[in-house]
Amino acid sequence: MTSFVLASASPRRRHLLSMAGFRFDVDPSEVDETFEAMDPRAQAIRLAALKAADVSKRHPGRWVIAADTIVVFGDEQLAKPLDETDARRMLRRLSGHTHEVVTGVTLRKDTLSHEFATTTRVTFADLDDVEIDAYVATGSPMDKAGAYGIQDDLGALFIERIDGCYYNVVGLPLHPVYAMMKQVAPELIPFGILNGQF
Repeated sequence: MTSFVLASASPRRRHLLSMAGFRFDVDPSEVDETFEAMDPRAQAIRLAALKAADVSKRHPGRWVIAADTIVVFGDEQLAKPLDETDARRMLRRLSGHTHEVVTGVTLRKDTLSHEFATTTRVTFADLDDVEIDAYVATGSPMDKAGAYGIQDDLGALFIERIDGCYYNVVGLPLHPVYAMMKQVAPELIPFGILNGQF
């Protein structure tokens, strides 16, 4: 199994890949993640592609994987909150409603690049201001798209229903990543899954 480079500082993405047995190094991208006026799927893919291209320059000849997760509610694309006030605003918007979580993923080596996006629908329970304030006070929402987390996070208490890939909400849809690697870079697959050498 060949190692790759994860172009992300996200501890959740590192945890998921480690849990699944992948070998990788971490080199976070520092590209501008400002949104542009476009469809959320295109937006997520664009940002993941920019991150992968940025990190790929520093690792010629190696596969780089990058991802970007966007929470979409109505016509608003929610990134990470700017501050606690913004986090409260986002959580109030999501309260009692269904929103979408879109993750764009890019797998790149030098100039060869493959991209996809996955969407999951998430339904929040009704939250009161006491719950929102208590959650924001933990600091946990501040580094997460949409101001909440689902894995190892109190935000999981607020989620009534998920339709689609759970790991996509965490930040990296594992099966689609595996399927893409199986097609274009099978040497990255862990534990000899493809040749029966476990």
